[in-house]
Amino acid sequence: MAEKEKENKENLEEKQEMENTKEMVPKQDYEELDDRYKRILAEFENFKKRSSKERESMYNSILSDVVEVILPVVDNLENAAKVETADEEYKKGVELVLKQFKDVLAAKGVEEIKTVGETFDPELHEAVSSIQDENLGEKEIAGEYRKGYKIGSRVIRHSMVVVAN
Repeated sequence: MAEKEKENKENLEEKQEMENTKEMVPKQDYEELDDRYKRILAEFENFKKRSSKERESMYNSILSDVVEVILPVVDNLENAAKVETADEEYKKGVELVLKQFKDVLAAKGVEEIKTVGETFDPELHEAVSSIQDENLGEKEIAGEYRKGYKIGSRVIRHSMVVVAN
């Protein structure tokens, strides 16, 4: 029994001490601390959002760099697939590897830039020559020397094209 009374007395003293502490902190200080807490919390939320955007941007940048290095391999496979050969199995193998490369690029959001028949856009295309053709409209793309690629709105490599008129 003596222990319980001692414990109750200690609990009562702690409660009184806490109440005295609350009374010691002025309302103005409490409001300032509360305001600081809310500001720091808001700054932290903004930091998390900014960090997330930076990570996403860095991922897209690295992906673009890797894809840019791989594109000449895709170009060479496309050229190899166009060549006529007596060995149909060999040609079929090259076409399968090319398809696999294109599927991997498509899975990562890489898409070819449309060219022939489209209107020339300096953001997407690089004009390497021009021709006069009455059948084509002004600034219409007549041919393509090299395919261009983009991820979303970011151009990895511009298309090299022939522009009419």
